[in-house]
Amino acid sequence: MSVRGTTHYRSLVSFWLLISSCLLVISVRSAHISDPHWHPATATWYGDPDGDGSDGGACGYGSLVDVRPMRARVGAVTPVLFKGGEGCGACYKVKCHDSSICSRRAVTIIVTDECPGCAFGRTHFDLSGAAFGRMAITGEGYQLRNRGEISVVFRRTPCKYPGKNVAFHVNEGSTGYWLSLLVEFEGGDGDIGSMHIRQASSPNWLEMKHLWGATWCIIGGPLQGPFSVKLTSLSTQRTLSAREVIPRNWSPRATYTSRLNFSP
Repeated sequence: MSVRGTTHYRSLVSFWLLISSCLLVISVRSAHISDPHWHPATATWYGDPDGDGSDGGACGYGSLVDVRPMRARVGAVTPVLFKGGEGCGACYKVKCHDSSICSRRAVTIIVTDECPGCAFGRTHFDLSGAAFGRMAITGEGYQLRNRGEISVVFRRTPCKYPGKNVAFHVNEGSTGYWLSLLVEFEGGDGDIGSMHIRQASSPNWLEMKHLWGATWCIIGGPLQGPFSVKLTSLSTQRTLSAREVIPRNWSPRATYTSRLNFSP
């Protein structure tokens, strides 16, 4: 089972803690997603043997992890890949080596959580039981899961969400002076390096601050919709602008879907 000694956390965050955290600026560093090489790591699993794994997680995706396209593809990672939340949404292929029990196919997982109990400094994946079992030869999923921690190799892979476009969930507690957005279904790189918002009445893009997980926020005001949102990926600095994706009469806890997405 999982090597984590604590449960997945940050499913609930204090409103005032969010506001104070929003004032922090997170530095961004670029990486390359187009890495064809496999790298060594270790892997465990958690939850039900054939289950989806996370019940939310430190990225803030909530119930999205229980439905397609995330369902059974979730994974928690160590800080080296979680990157303080900036690694949320990134996709990886993971496969194991032991030919006596492992197939040659890799499982694709989406970073939805951090593995806080895993050893700091090493690369480790804590996968859903379903994702872990898919690395096994047909009929050997139980035996593979019974081994606990195994050696694996991994590499970055583009995120693909067929039929899905980038969406923005307005977090609870948002007002005309403090706006917090959770980014969902970002294709391609999957991760976010910077995020800007523009009011319809202004030509200027305003920088949002990374809050935690896949959540970004801005303090200002009064902020008046409709809002356009611009994303820049962390890994390759690709940019996407969703024009007036959040309407004038937006409301907290609502999700607004754009008409576009990054290509894989």
